[in-house]
Amino acid sequence: MAIKRRAVLILIFILLGLAGLMGRLIQLQLVSTESFTDRDVNLIEASVSQRTQELVIDQGRGRFIDRNKKALTHEYYPTLVLFPFLKNVEWPVEEVADIVNIPASKLKNEIHEAKKPVIVGGERPIELTETQMNKINNLQIPGVFAVHRQYELDSEIAEHLIGLIRENRELFEKRYPEKNYLPKNTKLGITGLQSTFDEFLLPEGEAKLLYHVAGDGGPLFGIDVKYTAPANPYYPVAIQTTLDRDLQMLTEEILDKHDLKKGGIVLLDIESNDLLAMVSKPDINSSNPFRDGSAENQMIMPQFPGSVFKTVIAAATIENQQISNDRMFNCDQDLYGEGRAEYPHGMLNFQDSFAKSCNFTFAKLAQELIQKDQNVIEQYSEMLGLLGPVGWNGDVFRFQDFKQLPNEYNGRIWTDERDKKVAKAVAQTAIGQKDVRVTPLGIANMMATIARGGSKKEVRTVSDVLYKNGTTLFSFSKQDMDGPKIAPYTASKLQELLRGVVLSGTGQRFAQLPYTVAGKSGTAETGKKQGDAVLVNKWFAGYFPFEKPKYALVVVDIEQPGSKSVTNTVFYEIVQGIYQLEQEKGTNQSD
Repeated sequence: MAIKRRAVLILIFILLGLAGLMGRLIQLQLVSTESFTDRDVNLIEASVSQRTQELVIDQGRGRFIDRNKKALTHEYYPTLVLFPFLKNVEWPVEEVADIVNIPASKLKNEIHEAKKPVIVGGERPIELTETQMNKINNLQIPGVFAVHRQYELDSEIAEHLIGLIRENRELFEKRYPEKNYLPKNTKLGITGLQSTFDEFLLPEGEAKLLYHVAGDGGPLFGIDVKYTAPANPYYPVAIQTTLDRDLQMLTEEILDKHDLKKGGIVLLDIESNDLLAMVSKPDINSSNPFRDGSAENQMIMPQFPGSVFKTVIAAATIENQQISNDRMFNCDQDLYGEGRAEYPHGMLNFQDSFAKSCNFTFAKLAQELIQKDQNVIEQYSEMLGLLGPVGWNGDVFRFQDFKQLPNEYNGRIWTDERDKKVAKAVAQTAIGQKDVRVTPLGIANMMATIARGGSKKEVRTVSDVLYKNGTTLFSFSKQDMDGPKIAPYTASKLQELLRGVVLSGTGQRFAQLPYTVAGKSGTAETGKKQGDAVLVNKWFAGYFPFEKPKYALVVVDIEQPGSKSVTNTVFYEIVQGIYQLEQEKGTNQSD
């Protein structure tokens, strides 16, 4: 009896064990196939991946290109892919080698030790023409493919403007709760244009070549290789910026060469008001960009402008007929007219005061202007397109008031309206100190506005969103800025003043350049010190060529000892470099 009871118990344990195994099998095969364990392991994908070799051709996220469709984030061109099973089969290697113009032995070597699909050329893949790609694919050789593929560029270009992408599951779920078909580790734009255009850039899925393998690595189902891609043939898109890659790289190289530590440049096309180049320093600390603030784009952040701001006072003075040709100012006096100036210039008229950057003259003029109209300084700042935001904004599909530069700061003149009645506060404001803060982008926009004769325009950084096949999804039209503007006469007089700075004033160094330059220098105290040295913002803002304005350029060196500033050298070399590029372009076109 005891033996029978023992046998029944053993049988029960066996049945329970079988039931447990059966339950586990049901869980693995039917229930938790896509979310096994608390790590959400997809068992189906894991199973397939064990017997599949694949080559990702396109991650699926959209890319950025310049105004001439040159790559800024990813190259995208045809290249040759070979699968490793080719080393075990006969294939027309000589015929393929003839098409791509490389030795057959090189093609064989590429796959000799390969265990995964090989991109011919490795880190520097060979670039095929469309004709070569079509010839190879027409051969229909199993395991030999010519495909368009994305490749990251060797270096970051316009990193602050274009911005960063990162994996952030929490942000993804918050930003796109309805896109549950995408993996939660999908990379998102977190700064710059990557963030602004993130919804356009999100991937529809990866494009890849794949085939199934047996345990020995050989093909499981013959040598059939499949191409998989998202169903939508129009994606991923390309964001066509207004940048010129050659000019962007030129300016980045010059700033790196002279080790500009904080600051940067803004370069605008005067006719269109499109952004051609923008560089912010310091470079982004990719390991932790937000810890040290390196991800901040200094070119759209407010800075002390110093004497560059005298351009606003000059505009108000001209338009309000506040000046006569024979009026003289004692430029031996300091800003307040209470002592001797640090850099005395004797008696100067209005034009020479602007050229030599006489503080006393512009403090005096500002005080006279503000007695007649307390809002005159901010009014003319706005009329010159200085205060911002100056970046493109408008309606884009369902996005109302879409801003291409949503993190662009406004400029400001006053923080306390009562200061308008304080003579010393007005004097400091007149020379771009006290509470005055404007962005380098705003300064560049002011110079472009003057060069165009007073016409204000918004600054475009992106011109089009393009489908994968190159057709247009959306175009951003050029747009004027709202509000009053300066008179053409005022603009022409400002042009003369800015040219005078180079001919006989603080910008005489630039008179030797191959382009005729007009502009204004500026040195602003920041209230900070480095040891005994006072840290200043050093500016030069201008445009060129003077006779037929094409480029507006601003260079600012932020919070540096004045004696160590590289502003003028950088401005000089950028203008010179642009001239050389233009000459080379002209030579190539004539050839």
